[in-house]
Amino acid sequence: MQAESTMANSAHDSAPPTLRAGIIGLDTSHVIEFAKIFHAENPAEDVAGLRVVAAYPGGTDLPFSRDRIGEFTAQLREMGVEIVDTIPELLERVDVVLLESLDGRIHLEEARLVIAAGKPVFVDKPVAGSLAEAIMIFKLAARAGVPCFSSSSIRFGDVLLTARSNDELGPVVGCDTWGPCKYQAGLPDLFFYGIHGVEGLFAAMGTGCQTVSRTHTEDTDLVVGTWEGGRIGTYRGMRNTPWGIGITVFHMQGTRHTEIDDDEALRLEYENLCREIVRFFSTGAPPVPTGETLEIYAFMEAADASRSQGGAAVSVSDVFRRAKAEAATRLASK
Repeated sequence: MQAESTMANSAHDSAPPTLRAGIIGLDTSHVIEFAKIFHAENPAEDVAGLRVVAAYPGGTDLPFSRDRIGEFTAQLREMGVEIVDTIPELLERVDVVLLESLDGRIHLEEARLVIAAGKPVFVDKPVAGSLAEAIMIFKLAARAGVPCFSSSSIRFGDVLLTARSNDELGPVVGCDTWGPCKYQAGLPDLFFYGIHGVEGLFAAMGTGCQTVSRTHTEDTDLVVGTWEGGRIGTYRGMRNTPWGIGITVFHMQGTRHTEIDDDEALRLEYENLCREIVRFFSTGAPPVPTGETLEIYAFMEAADASRSQGGAAVSVSDVFRRAKAEAATRLASK
C-alpha cells in the first residue's frame, strides 16, 4: 500500500502545474467563450492545463466596449474568476495573460505593462491600433524575451484547415476570402473585423504579398493582393448583409470551397485557438511567426492607402518601411 501511495504521489508530482491565466479587457464575447473552454467540467487534455484566475475589466468609451463590460464581468465572476481594479494587481496573480481588449488602440499601453512584468501574452485581434504599434509590441516583447503572439481564430478553424490542406490538389495558387467588415473609428478600416478574412487569406497564401489595391463602396470592400510569383489573393469585406465567413482556395489541380456559417463551426474554431494558446504558453513557441502577423497588418494598412489613392496599387514594403521608421522613433523617445 505504501509503495502504491508513493507511486501515486510521484505521478501527481510529475503532472504539469496548472497555468494561472489573467484576462485584460472584458468587453468582448471572446472572454466568455474562452473561459468556458478552459473551465469546462471535463476539459480536453490539451486545454486542461490552464485556468483563468483573475480579470481586469478595462474597456474604453466606445459604445460596443463600454456597454458590454458589466455583462461579461458578471459572467466571469459567476465562473469563480477574481475581478481586479488594475492591470498591476492582475499581473501579481497570474503566470500568463490573454489581452482581450476590444479596442486595439489601447493594446500597446496594456501590453507594455504585461511585457515589463515578464508574462507571456496572447493578444487578441486586432494586435494594435496601427502597424507601427504592432511592430512596437513585438519589439518590446523580443527585447524582454517575453513570448508573444496574436491571431484571429479563423486561422485555426477546421474549415480553413480543410480548404488549404490538400496534397492531391497540389500547391495553393490563389485564394478568395470574404466576411463581415465593420469599422472601428480610429483604426485602419480592416483591423477591427476585416482581420478575420485577411487572416484566412494569409493562412492559405502565406507571406510574400507585394502590392495591395482596394475598391470601396458603401456596402463592400474588395481588396486584391498580388503575391510573389504572380499569385493573386482577394478579400471581400461586406456590410449590411447576413453572410458568414467563407474561403475558396485555388490549388494547382483543383479548388476547395468552405464557409463558416453556424455556431458549431465557430465553437470548434475557438476550441482550436484555445489549444494553440495553451501550447504557446507551455512552450513559448508562437504558432504564427511574428513576420507573418506583421505582414497581415501591413496588407490592411496598404488597403487604406490604396483607398485614399483611388484604388491604386500600394507597395506593402513601402508601408512596412514607414511603419518601422515610426516604431523606431517612438521606441527611442521612451
